Amino acid sequence: MAGFLRDELALELSAEKTLITHARTRAAQFLGYDIITQTGGPLTNGRRATNAVVGLRVPQDVVKAKSTPYLRRGQPAHRNEWINDDDHTIVATYGSIYRGIVQYYLPASNVHRFNRLHWIMKTSMLKTLAAKHRSTVTKMAAKYQATIVTLHGPRRCYEARIERKGRSALVARFGGIPLKRQQWAATIDRRPAREPYPHKELITRLLHGKCELCTSTDDIHVHHVARLANLAKPGPQPDWIKLMAKRRRKSLVVCHTCYDTIRSETSRRTLTQ
Repeated sequence: MAGFLRDELALELSAEKTLITHARTRAAQFLGYDIITQTGGPLTNGRRATNAVVGLRVPQDVVKAKSTPYLRRGQPAHRNEWINDDDHTIVATYGSIYRGIVQYYLPASNVHRFNRLHWIMKTSMLKTLAAKHRSTVTKMAAKYQATIVTLHGPRRCYEARIERKGRSALVARFGGIPLKRQQWAATIDRRPAREPYPHKELITRLLHGKCELCTSTDDIHVHHVARLANLAKPGPQPDWIKLMAKRRRKSLVVCHTCYDTIRSETSRRTLTQ
């Protein structure tokens, strides 16, 4: 039939959508699933319950493709583009991506294959948080680890909370989904249409109204440099340069006194050069 359509009618068929295969020996891939016919299973009233029943499976290629963005040289690594986000946003981003993938494949009989994806994304998330706070993965895991109650019993997950006065806290969660087949599962969380882009936090820092050097609230200013590399000079460095280098920020919110001090030190450095 394919030859007739190709040679006589000059029509081309999509091999992915028109594949004819033996479902017991080879899987047909459709919408990201491997579609097979299941054989065997326990006897029920003298009959096999799963004999010749169509089944859905997670392809190994899917697990590999979903894990690749979080690997570097075969090992879980942090995501540089998310380091500047706050902790709640980092956990929420990892959590929504992971939930969207797992919920789509929950009807598959081998959804447990995503155990590897869970470990890779969890380690990548903790390494991203550790890189942001210049800490360790162990400390980040202890700080954000939590336990929630599910239909399959208590499950360990990771949560980042933002407490709010007079309202419930904003909770970002990663994990806590039992990797067990759910025949009628529905996808609730989907992959974000636009992943968070490294945004500027200067407005938020200004709204705090405190000097980042001495915590004073008197006449707040912003000191800005063109390049952080310009601050890397030999010899002892003042506190404001150390703070900007530690935060990897080209701006610093300071009070009027600290601003004048920085300006005078900058002028002396320029004259010395």
